[in-house]
Amino acid sequence: MNDVIKLLPDSVANQIAAGEVIQRPASVIKELVENAVDAGATVIKIFLKDAGRTLIQVVDNGEGMSETDARMAFERHATSKIRNAEDLFALQTMGFRGEALPSICAISQVELKTRTDDSLIGTRLIINGSKVETQEPCVCDKGVNISVKNLFFNVPARRKFLKTDSVEISNVMREFERLALVNNNIRMSLDTGSKVIDLRAATMKQRIGDIWKNNLDLHLLPIDIDTSLIRISGFISRPEYARRRNPLQYLIVNGRNMRHPYFHKAIMSCYEPLIAPETQPCYFLKFEVDPSSIDVNIHPTKSEIKFEYEQQIWPILQASVKAALGKFGAVPSIDFNSDVLPVDPLPIGETPDVPTLDIPTNYNPFKVENDTAQAINPFSTGNNRSNSSKFHRNWESLYADFMNGNRGSSKSQTLEKTTTVEKSDFIPYKKDSKNLQAKDDVLPEMNREESVGDLCIQYAHKYIITSSMEGLIIIDQYRAHLRILFEEYLQKIRKEELVSQGVMFPETIALDDSMQVALSDVIGNLQKVGFTIEASSGNNWNITTIPAMLRNSEAADVVISILESVIEDSPNYGKEGVSEENLSKKMALIMARSGAIRRGKKLSSDEMEHIVSKLFSLPDPLYTPEGNIIYCRLDNSALEGMLK
Repeated sequence: MNDVIKLLPDSVANQIAAGEVIQRPASVIKELVENAVDAGATVIKIFLKDAGRTLIQVVDNGEGMSETDARMAFERHATSKIRNAEDLFALQTMGFRGEALPSICAISQVELKTRTDDSLIGTRLIINGSKVETQEPCVCDKGVNISVKNLFFNVPARRKFLKTDSVEISNVMREFERLALVNNNIRMSLDTGSKVIDLRAATMKQRIGDIWKNNLDLHLLPIDIDTSLIRISGFISRPEYARRRNPLQYLIVNGRNMRHPYFHKAIMSCYEPLIAPETQPCYFLKFEVDPSSIDVNIHPTKSEIKFEYEQQIWPILQASVKAALGKFGAVPSIDFNSDVLPVDPLPIGETPDVPTLDIPTNYNPFKVENDTAQAINPFSTGNNRSNSSKFHRNWESLYADFMNGNRGSSKSQTLEKTTTVEKSDFIPYKKDSKNLQAKDDVLPEMNREESVGDLCIQYAHKYIITSSMEGLIIIDQYRAHLRILFEEYLQKIRKEELVSQGVMFPETIALDDSMQVALSDVIGNLQKVGFTIEASSGNNWNITTIPAMLRNSEAADVVISILESVIEDSPNYGKEGVSEENLSKKMALIMARSGAIRRGKKLSSDEMEHIVSKLFSLPDPLYTPEGNIIYCRLDNSALEGMLK
C-alpha cells in the first residue's frame, strides 16, 4: 500500500493560515500596525487604494530590520517576540506567533523597504504569493515601509466575497479607531484616498476627543484604581449620555483590545438603575494585569483573552465603576460643614407663612351639578379637566365620610365604579364584525366562519384578547402593530409613495467616519423614503425632512439604525453593492419599530379595532418580520380542561 499522507508545501500551509488570520483589508492593517508598535514606532501612516483591494501601505519609523531579518520575517513561525513556550506567559508584545507576515504574502503581492538606524543602506524585498522574486539594497528611511498589493489575487473566492468599498472602509476605520485608542502615545494617520485622518500623540482622554469629537471627552468620568491583582484606568460616560445606538465600548488589557462579555455585564449592571433599558453607556477601560495570569493564545486574531482571576476581578470592576458614578455624579451633595445657608434664615420667633385654601364647609366632593353622564369618563378622548372642576372639594368632610364607611350617594358610587374601571387592566368594548374581512388563508388553523368575536379586552396593557368559535385569541399588541406598519412602509417604499415633510427645527446627528461612508452609499435610498440629510459642521449632519408618517423625535434613531444595518457584516451586501430589496425591507422594519405602539400603552376602542382588523387582513398575520409569533389561540377544549 502506497503512503497517502504528505507534508503540505509552505505556500499551501500559509494560505490555510491566512484564512484564519486575514479576513479582509482591516485584518491586514491590524497585523501590520501591531508589528510597527512592537518595533517601537512613534509615527505610523496608513494609505489605502480601492478600500485596500489594490493597495495597503503602512509606513513607520520603528527600529527597522536588517537584510537577514527582512528575509526571515516572511518565513512561517519566524518571530523576534518569543524564544520558548514559557515566554507565552510573559508576553509584552502584540505579536508572537510568526503567522501574520507569511499569511499576508501568501495571498498578495508584497513589497518591503526597511532600514535600521545604524545602517546607511536599506533592503528592498518583493514577494509574490509566498515566492521571493527579488531582494536588493535600496535607499530608504529608517523603519519599515511595507506595501500589500492586490489582496486575495490568487484566492478568487475570497476576493469575490469582499464587500463594497464603503463597507470595507467602514471596517478599516473601526479597526483604526481601536488601534489608535490603544496606542494613544503614537501619532497615527489614515489616508483612504477620499479622506485623511491625522491623530496627534496625546493622552487617552484627548485621543477619545480627537477620534469621536462632538465633545465626547467632556461627558466622561475618570476611573483609576490600583490593586494587587489588577489596575483599572480609563473613562466611562455619564448615565445621561447613554446611547440608544452605536455605543462606544472598549476593553483593553495590557495594550490589547479584547471582547469580554463577562466584564461587559459587570459594567452594565452598575448602570441598570440609572439608564433606560434600551440604552447603553460608553466606556473606555484599560486593564493592567500580570501577563502570566491571562492567556491570549486562544484565538487567531487574539481578540479573546482568558483571565485566571476572572471572578475576583468582577467585584473590583463593579466597585470602580460605581465609585466613579457616585463620586462624579450629577446629584449634588450637602456640605454639613459649610456656614453658608441655601436661603436667608427667618428672624428668631417668626414662622413661615403657610398658604391656605378658602373652601366652604358645605361642599360635597362627590356631588355632581349636572347629570351623571358628565362625570369623568376614563374612555373619553376629550379634556376632562372642565368636568373635574365642577366637583366640590371639602376634603375634611371626605375624610370623615371615609372613616365612617360612608361612600356617598348613588351618584358617587357610579363615579367610584367608573374610576375603578379606569384603573383596571381590562378594557372591554363591542367590535363591529363588519370591519373584519377574513380570508380563508388569513389565520392558520381557523375557518372562514371562525371570525373574531364581538368582545375584545386589553390585558396588562400588553395584549389584546378576543374570541373565536374555537376559543380565545391572545394578540401581542406591539408585534401586531409592528407587522402592520412593516407591510405599509414596505409597499410605499417599493412604490415610492412615501411623502416627506419639512421640520421646523432640523434634528442634528453626529456620525463617525464609518457611518459617514455608509451614508454616502445609501443617501439616495434615504431620499426615496422621505429623508433629506445635509452636512453641517465637523461630523454633524442635519435632518431637514422626514417621512410624513414618522415622528420627528425618532428620526435620528431611524437614520442611525439604517446606517448600522448597512455597515454590519451581512452577506446581503456583496461586491455589487447594497441590495435594493433587502435594504427596503430593513428600512421598513426599522421605521416600523420606531412607530409601533409599545407594550404598556393603554389602547382605546378604536385603536384596538384598527389593530385587530388590519392584522387579520394581512396574508400571513402569524409572524413578525423577524419571525416572532404575534398571537396564539387557547382552544375551547383546553379551557374546559382547566375548569374541570
